[in-house]
Amino acid sequence: MTDAATRAADLLKDHRDSIDRLDAILVFTLAERFKHTQAVGVLKAQHDLPPSDPAREKTQIARLEDLAQRADLDPAFAKKFLNFIIQEVIKHHEQKQS
Repeated sequence: MTDAATRAADLLKDHRDSIDRLDAILVFTLAERFKHTQAVGVLKAQHDLPPSDPAREKTQIARLEDLAQRADLDPAFAKKFLNFIIQEVIKHHEQKQS
């Protein structure tokens, strides 16, 4: 391997190591988030509240889009990501109410 190729391989490894650490952070963060949304689902079921809260969802999406913009992340991607999470949370809340 040439010096340039060796240096590129080292840089690639460093980036991949960072990506792996960030993936772990994402997984543990999502797990923590879902622990809280599960507790919300239990409360909603106990108090006969609807599994979905469209006003909060709208606020959260706007908030996340703003955060994404400030973080230089595509806001459309952030919105899709949050919508996916919201749908999973609603599904869990509906299961708690059955």
